[in-house]
Amino acid sequence: MGSHADPPAAPEPSVVAGIDADLFEQALRERRELIRLCLYALDRARSAGVAERLEEGLASVGVTALRPDGEPFDPAHHEAGGVVTPDSPTLAGTVAETEVVGFADRGTQLRPPVVIVYTPRAER
Repeated sequence: MGSHADPPAAPEPSVVAGIDADLFEQALRERRELIRLCLYALDRARSAGVAERLEEGLASVGVTALRPDGEPFDPAHHEAGGVVTPDSPTLAGTVAETEVVGFADRGTQLRPPVVIVYTPRAER
């Protein structure tokens, strides 16, 4: 499933005042595991309806899909899975298509999207 960053750090202690720290840490670990399992299931879903529902459920808890089609390719945030020659040279360096959807948890990337990048034809 690719490399995964940990979801965002726990809130400051003042935010969780009155909540048992061990219980809070357990809840965060369980949340990370549920997200991991949902991504695993999403990657293997054969039904578009099931995949859509899983993605909606993840979004409802702050985990968003990353589909950077048409955006500039950024190797710090995208993984190149292939290249294609664009019809227009102005498209060079942009994402042509997302092959594997990436995900972020409240802005922290869990896994990068795997994309096809427009690359100009090499001159000979």
